[in-house]
Amino acid sequence: MNIQLLNKIAKVGLDQLGDGYQVGEEIANPDGIMVRSAVMHDMEFGADLKAIARAGAGVNNIPIERCSAEGIVVFNTPGANANGVKELAVCALLLAARNIIGGIEWAKSLAGTADVAKQVEKGKSKFAGTELQGKTLGVIGLGAIGGMIANTAIALGMNVIGCDPFLSVEGAWNLDHNIKRAATYDEIFEKADYITLHVPATKDTKNMICTENIAKMKDGAKIINLSRADLVNAAELKVALADGKISAYVTDFPTEDILDGVNVVAIPHLGASTEESEDNCAVMAAKELDDYLVNGNITNSVNFPNLTMPRTGAARICVLHANVPAIITKITAALADEGLNIENMTNKSKGDNAYTVADVANAPSADAIARIAAVEGVYKVRAI
Repeated sequence: MNIQLLNKIAKVGLDQLGDGYQVGEEIANPDGIMVRSAVMHDMEFGADLKAIARAGAGVNNIPIERCSAEGIVVFNTPGANANGVKELAVCALLLAARNIIGGIEWAKSLAGTADVAKQVEKGKSKFAGTELQGKTLGVIGLGAIGGMIANTAIALGMNVIGCDPFLSVEGAWNLDHNIKRAATYDEIFEKADYITLHVPATKDTKNMICTENIAKMKDGAKIINLSRADLVNAAELKVALADGKISAYVTDFPTEDILDGVNVVAIPHLGASTEESEDNCAVMAAKELDDYLVNGNITNSVNFPNLTMPRTGAARICVLHANVPAIITKITAALADEGLNIENMTNKSKGDNAYTVADVANAPSADAIARIAAVEGVYKVRAI
């Protein structure tokens, strides 16, 4: 099978792919694509493309709806870079609490002057800040990254409130019992001294930091954004920074319209830029891609349901399709007409999309596969 690389992927990840793979940047019409930050919205996909594995959590650079319609499974790697982002978030909290950047720049400006030690003692007061202990941190989004940050903030002595309408049971089990649950984002806006954002950019979250919501915040509140630039209305935030309503904004997503704002600390997207995070993401992405291409199993897909089933038959038929009635009946009818016995079958759905896997006693003919592919609502079918 052929795997195209759109970005540099850590070797430890590529090593997860066996001898049956051809891997490289110049691969034409690949079976799978591995990507980090390359923008794919204008790419044309070949007929053989079955999956895209994003070595990271965000998938804004991938045309998800088009992939779904073409039967291309899109994977991401949630949690693989969580520790790297968590550690940067701790740094961001400290940078927001204390004017460390300003102090460093001022200290460097003293080079070549007399009595530097005396000047430092005399001038340091203008860089004084506050401590994190006892302050309230509001965490918006308690997934793999947000949950780790919330737990770490508790260890730092902060009071933590969190809000996540989509929090999983597994995610809840991993949270420190001292973290208080906020019923709405408004509760965080109203109570938090620090607000940290850990949600994807969707139609519901874009521009969530805006004049209306800033007005609900404490005077002097500080905002940390290591998630996506689109979560913040830059123009409206700059006004709040200028008048002191917001006293600090630390972001890992510098954009031209925010860089000249006062009390802005812009970090060049370093959240997951650690050797460990890049290795972890590459390994997870490669394993997801391999398991799908070889076994038809789906883990951590953003557009199709997770489905893992042990292999039992001589062949496995994998059908990606719309989540509508009667498709499964038509799939099984096509197999029955060929006299194929289904030894095991599973169907799962996710929103508008669904996935059906059937293990059969004998390899299906090309005609049987073509009949399934012709069923209205079927995106892609293959036998492995």
